[in-house]
Amino acid sequence: MQNLNPDYIVGLVDGEGSFTVYIRDPKLPRQAKRRVTVEPKFYIKLIERDKEILERLQKFFDCGSVYFQKDNRPNHQHCYRYEVYNRNDLLNKIIPFFKKHNLQFNSKRKDFELFCKMMEMIQKGDHLSEKGLRSLFKLKQQMH
Repeated sequence: MQNLNPDYIVGLVDGEGSFTVYIRDPKLPRQAKRRVTVEPKFYIKLIERDKEILERLQKFFDCGSVYFQKDNRPNHQHCYRYEVYNRNDLLNKIIPFFKKHNLQFNSKRKDFELFCKMMEMIQKGDHLSEKGLRSLFKLKQQMH
């Protein structure tokens, strides 16, 4: 199979990708089950037979993981997920790629712009204060 090109990757991410940040709700007590307070990630989920595309993405970006995700809901298939959660990889590989190669869907582009803003705030350490965490949480609510 040929190498992935930027236009193909942009189209794939427009349709199947996601930029998201898990943020612990600042109103909830700290003894929530998740260890992390803030967890940014980029991912793409495809059905099982398209795993090779995700492996090629992993090779293209030279980062992230591909793993199996079981789905037992009726009318759903098992799938694979390509996920990048390492902050350095997000900042130095994923974000620069999508800044250079614009997403086409307005909703996806808006999520990406919010993701970038949130990553800047995380880099500055804003997530370490209650005020910063509340600001991040408000931004997250604007994501699709």
